[in-house]
Amino acid sequence: MSMRSSIFPARQARRVCAFCRQQQQRQQQQITTTRNLHVSSTIQDRTVSGSSLAAVTRHKSYRPSHTSVPTTRQRPFSASAMVQDASQHAEPEVKIEADASEKPKAPETHYEFFPNTLPAGPPPKGPFDIDVRALRREFLSLQAGAHPDLHPAHMKSRAQAASARINEAFKTLSHPLLRAQYVLSLRGLDVGGDETAKVEDPELLMLVLETRETIEEAENEGDLEGLRAENEERIEESVGRLGDMFAKDDLEGAREEVVRLRYWVNIRESIDNWEKGKPVVLEH
Repeated sequence: MSMRSSIFPARQARRVCAFCRQQQQRQQQQITTTRNLHVSSTIQDRTVSGSSLAAVTRHKSYRPSHTSVPTTRQRPFSASAMVQDASQHAEPEVKIEADASEKPKAPETHYEFFPNTLPAGPPPKGPFDIDVRALRREFLSLQAGAHPDLHPAHMKSRAQAASARINEAFKTLSHPLLRAQYVLSLRGLDVGGDETAKVEDPELLMLVLETRETIEEAENEGDLEGLRAENEERIEESVGRLGDMFAKDDLEGAREEVVRLRYWVNIRESIDNWEKGKPVVLEH
């Protein structure tokens, strides 16, 4: 029995077979591509799910504190930085331009400039005699703080005025005659400008005139040494009497003694400034 021959010629049959193989290959490629896409999608979904799960896990494991504080780097300790910071936050210095209620009370008398040396003030509460060395030390300390060069430009005029007052106070209190006149002026007696404050004792007036002649007739300074020593004793005695009178608050007796002391002081100055042939003028 012979086999049934194909309905297609041999050449056409080969073409059909080739076409079929191509179709099978395309189908196979499509199936492979579809499988690959499915696998890739599955892997991606698993990856995303894993990432989401990790994020959720981290979120659940993180428990923030009640107050969130940003992380900062700690600065190393620095003494200079600490000092600068303290100076920036320090209290401002007290300025002279402060309100009137905050200003320190200005000294009303020369004595108030020197509270360490003269704490009791002027007579009769305080003594008339003064430790001039201690007074000078306190004076120099005050002048060091009030020197105009130590203050800014807008404060120099005020510093100069304060320095002038301190100078005047020291000059007045360090000199017994000026001090006595000043103490009397505080009590309303202006002896320094009193034209009627003259010597009423005839013996004293005669002694003053004789002393003036001795000074004018001197040939050299050596001739005046005895007179100088004698006059210094008179000054010392007069200052002692003033101390007693001020302690007793004897203002009238102190006024009369100031006039005598003024003559002795004028004689001292005439001896110190002596020149041969120069006339001597003794002011009362």
